[in-house]
Parts: sequence; structure tokens; C-alpha cells
Amino acid sequence: MLREIFENVRERRPVIHSITNYVTANDCANILNACGASPIMADSKEEAADITANSNGLYLNIGTINDSTLEAMIIAGKKANELGHPIVFDPVGIGASEYRMKAAEEILREVKCTVIRGNISEIRKLASGKGTVTSVDADNSDRLTADNLEDVINSAKSLSTKSGAVVAITGTIDIAADSKKAYLIRNGNPMMTTVAGTGCQTSALVTAFVASNPDSTLEATAGAMSAMGIAGEMARDRLRCVDGNVTYGKYIIDAIYNLTPDILESGTRYEFR
Repeated sequence: MLREIFENVRERRPVIHSITNYVTANDCANILNACGASPIMADSKEEAADITANSNGLYLNIGTINDSTLEAMIIAGKKANELGHPIVFDPVGIGASEYRMKAAEEILREVKCTVIRGNISEIRKLASGKGTVTSVDADNSDRLTADNLEDVINSAKSLSTKSGAVVAITGTIDIAADSKKAYLIRNGNPMMTTVAGTGCQTSALVTAFVASNPDSTLEATAGAMSAMGIAGEMARDRLRCVDGNVTYGKYIIDAIYNLTPDILESGTRYEFR
């Protein structure tokens, strides 16, 4: 299954319109190139609809949200909905400020998203209004453990039911869920948390995978998350004693470039719940 999903990305080379944050825009563009997609980053409201119309998928990320980019996101989102293009929404740091929370709520009210991807704190905040979000990282109090795993899965399924979107949670265990089924993915490396933007890059990958596999949204989401996790493992294996987190981040992009459908199929460690 995952082999075919990744083959579709490589063969179809989807154009992904990303309205993302300026901290990680370059890394998101590079990881889209690395997986076989074609990125375009346009955040002006004057061209948002046109660029979306000429793309295959839309990625919205509120990491550095402001009034101008919010307006562009809603314009682009409505155009994508009109054309039936998939939309991946990354609610970076919701709850860290009232403005950011209201922006996320407005996007979800005005735009029908295909996938919502966030860390455990962000997803809990969206699902129930609870959870501690003080920055763009998951809060320590929300750390995924064996004791709370079922609760987190239920939160993901609940948000999927509420929003109609597949819900993706990245963390020590990655979760991709719709209202009925969840994939638990156990790939990755703890060092990924030291690189700014690995979550943003994962959301970009999800957009490319979903755009290339429109009839298999849940499986495509799980495939993209698995690909990112395997890339984190491959990158860690390359590090020398003098290398640090910046080199590691570049190696992750290299690993996506060198990833094959067969490696993805054989290297993924997952289960269903």
C-alpha cells in the first residue's frame, strides 16, 4: 500500500501551494522538492486564488500568522474547496495567543480542510479547548505515554468526526486517524525535536501525498508521516560526532530525496487501533 502511495507522488509530481510561516518556508519547499512534488509559496491575497487554481494541493500553516496571510489563506482555501483540491491545515501554536486561536477557528469555520496536522497539545486544544499551548512545541504535560495513548487516539477521532478531516498527530508515536480508524506509527528519532520545522515539513509532505492519492486520504497521511519518521532515522545514522542539529535537519531532507517506495514499505512500523 505505502509503496504505491509514494510511487504516485513521484509520478504525479503535484504542485503544492503553501501559505506557511517564514521561519520554515525554505525547508518546506525543499522537502516538497525532495519527495517529488513542486512547491509554490504565495501569500498575497491578490494572487491566492489564481495560484491555488493552478496547484494540486494547498498547505496552510499559521506559525507566523497576521491579518494579511489569514485573508490569503481563506481566499485560497475557498478556491481549493471550490475545485475539490485537498487542504492540509497546521494549527501551529494555537492557544499561545487569543489572536492565533481565533485565526485557527476562522479558518476551520470558513474552509473545509482535508487533513489537520499538529502536535498533541495543538490537537487537544482544537478537539476540546483543553490542553496547554504556550509555544509552537508540544507541552511537557501533554507528553504521549502508554497511559494516555487511548485518550489521545479518541481525541483525534473526535476531532475528525467534528471537522470531517483526517487528524494527524506527531510525537513520540505518530497518529493518523479518521472518525473510525487510527494508524499508530513508530518511526522517527528523538533528535527530530531539536530541528525547527520538522512538524511543518511533515505537514508539507502530507499535502503532497494526499494530493497524489485523493481516494486514500488516511493512508496517504500515514504514508507521509512514516516517510518523515524513516527520514529521521536515516539522517541520524549519517551523523558524525562533530555534527549537530542543523546538519541533521539537512540530512532529513536528503533522506526524503533518497527514500524509495520499497524502503518506505519495508521500513514503516505501524499498527491499527
